[in-house]
Amino acid sequence: MLEHTLNSSASIFCIGISGSITSRNMVRALMCLELVLNAVNINLVTFSNFLDDSQIKGEVFSIFIISIAAAEATIGLAIALAIHRNRESTRIDQFNLLKW
Repeated sequence: MLEHTLNSSASIFCIGISGSITSRNMVRALMCLELVLNAVNINLVTFSNFLDDSQIKGEVFSIFIISIAAAEATIGLAIALAIHRNRESTRIDQFNLLKW
């Protein structure tokens, strides 16, 4: 069971990394970043259950990561919406609006 969970988590992580590297759309890049964080959460819960079943350290760290991911998604989508209102595009390579 441990190998299957780690393999699926690694595949989700690789999909998230490759998607965030190759995507040109900011919303898609944020979704791929969420995939990476979810893969980390799966690893934390898996190792927490595998190493010590009586303590819930991995689950507590997963809750922190989920809250950080929610804040990241909120701020990222707010920035994307603000840039889309000004530029009519959410392409990452056209984001020179925030430069000084």
